[in-house]
Amino acid sequence: MIARRHLLAAAAATPLGLARPTLLRAQTFPARPIRVVVPFSAGGGTDVLTRILARGMTEKLGQQVVIENRTGAGGNLAMENVVRSPADGYSLLMGTNGAVAVNRHLYRSMGFDPLTDLAPVSLAFRIEHLMAVSAGLQAQSVAEVVALAKAEPGALTFGSGGSGSMIHLAGELFRIRTGVDIVHVPYRGGGPAMNDLVAGNISMMFDSLPSAEPHVRGGRVRALAVCGRQRHPLMPELPTMEEAGVANYSAGSTGGLFAPRGTPPEIVARLNAAVTELAANDAFREQLGRSGGDAATSSPEELAVMMRQESEQWGQVVSAAALTAN
Repeated sequence: MIARRHLLAAAAATPLGLARPTLLRAQTFPARPIRVVVPFSAGGGTDVLTRILARGMTEKLGQQVVIENRTGAGGNLAMENVVRSPADGYSLLMGTNGAVAVNRHLYRSMGFDPLTDLAPVSLAFRIEHLMAVSAGLQAQSVAEVVALAKAEPGALTFGSGGSGSMIHLAGELFRIRTGVDIVHVPYRGGGPAMNDLVAGNISMMFDSLPSAEPHVRGGRVRALAVCGRQRHPLMPELPTMEEAGVANYSAGSTGGLFAPRGTPPEIVARLNAAVTELAANDAFREQLGRSGGDAATSSPEELAVMMRQESEQWGQVVSAAALTAN
């Protein structure tokens, strides 16, 4: 007892005593509902996946995790809202790689830098992409598409959900890696672009796999490869781009949780643990998969490295394609 009292007294009288508020903060967090800001409208793929995550986190954390949809400027309004929020763990961002890693290259003046003004918490999910061509295109493989494009420069087109979107950038990366001349056709969303691919009005798309899969299964478009570095269990027969002959190619969408810079590390760790526990749950993974996402986690440090790498890769693509959003 005496030794214990001495230890406690020493802890209180030394800088180690400063750890007590930190420990208390970690033990009591969260004490009220947590807000997760989604940069896209309700009902979209990222929103649906985030709501599944929020329901699971509500159970893990014992406090309601609520979704706030804040659209505009390609995700910049949502990011800025979280950047300017108190760094207490109660305001989080569902940050896609398009918003966090790419927007800083597309927009000349954002007023903040997502890579330094947001604190990574954990990767949450991935959404893979695939290369699909119109059913009438005379190409049965990626190599045949490349051959057609080189035989008739500028004749083939690829659609996207808008300039600067990940669907667009995946096509630009294909153009760069293969050296072909294909023409980008932007639409107001991926749905209208896919409709025109089905109609044969454009040659190809680099759409998200969950969005394109029903059209592929129905024979309305033809899938040639997945855009990730590994084959996907939803369509295991499809080769990766690298297997199809396109070297150094990888494109996909990710969603990760971010907090304002300066959020206490013990709170970041508490949130990270909740996501990690969820990702280990088979029912959660299955539910996420049915809605088009693959559960994924990371440490905060790993997510930070990932976003820096994504920013470097896509920054080069944005520069090579001379893209700008303003």
